[in-house]
Amino acid sequence: MQLSTRARYGLRALLDIALHDNEKPVLLEDIKVRQQVSKPYLEQLLLILQSAGLVRSIRGKKGGFVLNRP
Repeated sequence: MQLSTRARYGLRALLDIALHDNEKPVLLEDIKVRQQVSKPYLEQLLLILQSAGLVRSIRGKKGGFVLNRP
């Protein structure tokens, strides 16, 4: 089964958040550096993942992204 580039990067972002979510949000900049993805592209991907209900963003100084767990 082949995945599109967008799907691969989306999965990589989800895994990155899952692995580094130690009770605090994961910063966009940290995901960008670890996954070597441009910031605008990563912002688009995370917006899609947020719309799908897979991640949620937390605003503010200590904000970032976390998995949207029930």
